[in-house]
Order: sequence, then structure tokens, then C-alpha cells
Amino acid sequence: MKVLFHLLSSFGSNKRSSKSVIPNNSKLLIIIMALLPTTFFAQQSTANDSTKVNQLDEVLISAIRITSKTPISFSNLDKKDIAPRNLGQDIPILMNYMPSVVTTSDAGNGFGYTGIRVRGSDATRVNVTINGIPYNDSESSGTYFVDMPDFASSLQSIQLQRGVGTSTNGAGAFGASLNMLTDNYSKKSSAEISNSYGSFNSHKHTVKFSTGLMNDHFEIAGRLSTLKSDGYVERASSDLKSYFFQGTYVGKTTLIKALAFGGKERTYQAWNGIDADMVATNPSFNYSGMYTDQFGVTRFYRDEVDNYQQDHFQLHWNEKLSTFWNTNLAVHYTKGKGYYENYHQDASLSDYGLTPVGSQTTTDLITRKWLDNDFYGTTFSANYKKNKVDFIFGGALNKYDGNHYGEVTWARFASTSQPEDRYYTNYGNKLDFNTYSKINYQLTKKIGLYGDLQYRHINYQANGIELGEATVNFSFFNPKAGITYDFNKSNSVYFSYAKANREPNRTDFENGIPKAEQLDDYEFGWRLNTKAVKLNTNFYFMNYKDQLVKTGAVNLIGSELRANVDKSYRAGLEIDAMIRFSSKLYFSPNVTLSSNKIKNYSVDTGSGLVNYGTTNISFSPNVIAGSKFTYMPLTNLQFSLLNKYVGEQYAGNFDTQETKLGSYATVDFNASYEIKPKSVFQSIIFSGLVNNLSNKHYVSNAYLYGNNYMSYFPQAGTNFLIGMTLKF
Repeated sequence: MKVLFHLLSSFGSNKRSSKSVIPNNSKLLIIIMALLPTTFFAQQSTANDSTKVNQLDEVLISAIRITSKTPISFSNLDKKDIAPRNLGQDIPILMNYMPSVVTTSDAGNGFGYTGIRVRGSDATRVNVTINGIPYNDSESSGTYFVDMPDFASSLQSIQLQRGVGTSTNGAGAFGASLNMLTDNYSKKSSAEISNSYGSFNSHKHTVKFSTGLMNDHFEIAGRLSTLKSDGYVERASSDLKSYFFQGTYVGKTTLIKALAFGGKERTYQAWNGIDADMVATNPSFNYSGMYTDQFGVTRFYRDEVDNYQQDHFQLHWNEKLSTFWNTNLAVHYTKGKGYYENYHQDASLSDYGLTPVGSQTTTDLITRKWLDNDFYGTTFSANYKKNKVDFIFGGALNKYDGNHYGEVTWARFASTSQPEDRYYTNYGNKLDFNTYSKINYQLTKKIGLYGDLQYRHINYQANGIELGEATVNFSFFNPKAGITYDFNKSNSVYFSYAKANREPNRTDFENGIPKAEQLDDYEFGWRLNTKAVKLNTNFYFMNYKDQLVKTGAVNLIGSELRANVDKSYRAGLEIDAMIRFSSKLYFSPNVTLSSNKIKNYSVDTGSGLVNYGTTNISFSPNVIAGSKFTYMPLTNLQFSLLNKYVGEQYAGNFDTQETKLGSYATVDFNASYEIKPKSVFQSIIFSGLVNNLSNKHYVSNAYLYGNNYMSYFPQAGTNFLIGMTLKF
């Protein structure tokens, strides 16, 4: 306990207090109070020395992950599934072939900024955790995987829960929950060097190592990565660097893991898209950074970039208290700081806090808009498992302190104001507390019951140019319940109901006074599991109240705008399977058929409300399908053919021809070959990936500017990546 209190004291003392919702000394008190259930168990129970230590995923992830015993739709992607295609593309692109998933890439080739939608819900509505620690940005709710390049190389597995899913920490899940588990410790020492090269001057270089368990108790492991790509889109370059280090202590009943990981990204902006004429004539064109110099020559500003660094620190303590009790306690801290830089032509001096010079009131200037934030807190859980009962109690207390400010770094005309003076300074502070209890109870040999209760409280304070000052509080109660019935060892059916609530994000507040969202999620499924066939069939009905739907528009800094709609729903059928034709040939198809509607969609046009009737929810295709054929002629040789189909969707909520995005289908080819030499190397792995074999020209995303202008994001035609991994 002395060690714990010492860690917490030093941890809390470094936080800023000028904009805190609660005093600094109160922060420590609240964190300690949140930890009391776990520390109480630790003091009152005596561990069984003869009991083996559970692995990290069995202790930590049991609090937020599910199995086929839970009546929720989910899919897993483990290391062996990721490895053959892990050649530099971002995590959303590696998840592209999972059920109900649609992905997009600003640069067009999967490097740099990428996006993911699940059941039509974008990443701001997907709860994302790393080892149970929230990853969504506290204010925007966004998940920026570009800040952690090559993070897939340090992942043990990914679980995607569709719908509300099970209770977890952080942002409410309104489309899915994505749980990422980092590498476990290794008993044996190892080293690995990976290099890949491909189209658009793309390349990735990774070095990994593990000492193995030293003295049967300690392991140190790490990874360093660098990735670069010019991108398919002009100047959409990426210069990415990342690291991952962990130290692990393994005892008879104890597992302690300290992690430090993060990345630095510098990407040329490609988030403006292009108009329809450019899509037809020059689909790789990029407007970002374009300006006309004093001689009338069109030029592009070379530093129109997004530049950001994010560093994560996690400490996990897993304890097996007895045969039936396991606990997990974690503290974490994330530091993020960076800016995006823009060239502005004929900008008003007064808009940027600059004094006009004589009659000169406008000028060309360069700005940097900064975000400087700290995110820290604790998560905890206790798991009791005995006979028919699997009970989990857990929660989290997290604090976010964010500073937003803008600087003018250069102006063509002189001013009495100094360059780099801040022309705005804003803040956003958020306190997020949640606690949950959930149980799987095997009522009979055939019937399993599931219950899940979560309470979440949010306090948010912010200001902004449009926002003014705001202090809001939300308290949510989110119950979930379900039942599973096993007909036999191969067949089972389930039904579940989940209630979810979710707060608006910063951009929503900047554009009005939004309401919190509510969701009732009904799921009914059938699972078949035999040696030859694994089949999951799931019907869902997600009924929303005051859903914040994307309007298709963006604001001046590229953030997507949303608006509350009174009533809306998503209803669909998901089917995914794995069919084993033989020991050498596998087929894994999936398809989602859905209807996604806004009821009585009304919009204030300025002269009154206009009712457009029932319309489609933006960015929600009615058909999403994928498949993977895998052929293994030899145990060390694998070929895969991957197909993806995305049906028509709309970039707005009006169902107009102008906002419709056409359907598209792509085919990728992936190969992997492993050699096991008798000396020096443990193995040598060659891998290759050809994306978009048919050279399909398609658009995966679009934004609506005003009422008439559409901005599109074309994706690359045929492109490739090849790689080699040396394992020692």
C-alpha cells in the first residue's frame, strides 16, 4: 500500500491546476477512493501460492472482452491474422474485411490519416480502448490512429464488438467497441527486423526485441518503427515514427506490466478533398496549400502539414487473490501536443489580432493551430469466477486538460503585433467517471443469463470562439441484459437488450446547444460451430432518440458537423462465417444488409422548418460485404484473395442525387512465405500485398460544403507492398 500511495502522490502532483474542474489535492483523494474496492480485496484475501499466474489478457481483458457465452455480436482479429498484411497501412485498413466495416484513407493508400465506420457509425462513436485504457480523444471523441503508426506490430489481438457491446471505460459505444490488447510477455528471448516497400515510395522499417523471462520473473521488450509514404494524393506525404517499450514482472500470483509507447506524425494535409470535375480528370489532385504569389503564379505551401506527437504511459497490476478472485489495477497518463499549419491568402489582419498598417487591412499569413493536452487517471476491475458464476466489478476515473491556441508565425505585411502572438486561447477540461458490474450466470446446462449495469458521470468545462463559456454535467445509467440458449455443442441462440447514452463533443457545442443521445439496442443471433463451419448470424435493431447524425458538412477547420434528429434507427442482418473445405483451403465471407433511417427529418432553413420525411442516415450503406479465400499449398506458404463491396451511400441526409456516393468493389491479393534456416535466423518471412487488383477508380468518402459543393476522396488504383521479416 505504501508503494501504491507513493506512486499516486507523485502521479497527481504533476498535473496542471489552473483550469481543473476540481482542486489538485481533491484529484488524489478521488483516485484513491476509486481504488478502494480493489485494494480492499488485496488486503482481505490470501493468494494461493500454488496457483499459476493468469496471462494479461485473461485478467485484464476479462473486464471488457466477451466470448461466445455473451449474447453480443463480435469478431476477433489476432496477431496471425494481422501479420501477413501488416506492411505499413493503418489499423482501420487492416480491419477493412471485418463484418459491417467501411474504411477510408485521406492519402488514398492507407498511410497517414484513415477512418473507419461500423454499421454506419464513424470512429467518434466507436469506443476504443488499449489494454482497457480509453483511447478516444476526450473532447472530439475521435480516434487518430495516425498518432500511433505501426501500432499493429505491437498488438496481440483486436476485438470488435458491434452495437452497444459490453460495458467498458471511456466514451459511450454507439456503433461498436474496439478493444486492443498489446503484446504479452515472452518466455524466450527474441529479436525481429521487418522492412517493407511499395507504391508511392511507401516504406516501413521495424525493429523488435524481447529479453524473454530473466530469472523466470522479468522481461523487457520493445519496438522502434519508422514509416514514410508520398501517398496516392499529391503531396499527401506521411513521415511517421513510433516506439513501444514494456517491462514485465511475473510472480506466482502477480503480473505487473509497465508500458511506454507513442508516436510522432507529420502528414501533409489531404483532408479537403476535390470536386467532381477533378475526380473525373485528375483524381489525385490536392487543393491543400494552394495559393497565388505576388507574381500571379499558382504555388503550394510546402509546410501545409499536421504535426503531432502523442506519448502513452500505462502501469498494470494484475493479482490472483485466490482460486476464484482476480483483480486488475491500472494508472495511465497520455501527453499530446502538436499543431496544423496553414497558409492564408488575403486574410484580414484584425481577425488574427494584428494591427493594420496604414490602409493595408489584409495580408498573406501563416498560422499554427495548437492542441496541448494531458489525459490521466485510473481503471480497475475485480473478477470472481466459480462454477456457474462469472462476475466482474470495475470502473474508471479519468481527467482531461486540453489547451487550444493559435499563433501567427509569419505575415507578408508588417504589424505592430508580434508574430507568434496568440490570436486565440481556449481550453477544454473533462472529468469522466464510470463504474459497472456485470455477470454471466449459467442457469442450466443450456441456458446462460447475462446482466450488465453501468453508471457514468461527465463534467465538461470549455470555451471557444463560437462556444463562449460552457459548463455541463451528464449522468447516464446504461443497463444491459441477455440470454443464451445452447441447443447442443454446435448450436446456440442469443438475445440481448442494451441501453446507451452519449454526450455531445466539442464541435457539437461550438455549433449550438446539442442534446445527449439515447439508444436502445436489440440483438438476436444464432451461432453454429463445427469443425468444418463456423457461422454467426445476427439481427439488430438500434433505435435512437436525439441521435447526432453527420450532416455531411464540415466547419472551417475540417471537423465534421452533426445535428440532433428526434427519431432514427439502424436495423440489419449480419452474417459472417469461416468454412473449412480442407486443411489447405478456407473461405471467410461476411455480409451486412441494413436499413438506416431518420424519421420525419426536419431542417431549419432560416425561414422555418422543412420536413423531408423519412430519409437515409448519411454514410450508412445498405449493403456491406467482404470475403477472404485462403489457400495453403504448404504449411509455410499462404495465398489469400480478399474482396470488399460497399453499397451506395449518401454524404448528407437529404437523399439527393448530388450527395449520393456510388457503390464500389475491390479485390486484394496477399501472399506469405516462411523459411526456417538451420542457423542464424529462427525464420525468414516474405510477404506481399497487391491492393485493388482490378484498378477500380472509386470514392470512399465525401463532404458537403454548403448546399451545392461536394468534396470527394478518391482512393488509389492498383498498388502494392512487399516485405521481409527476419526473426532471431
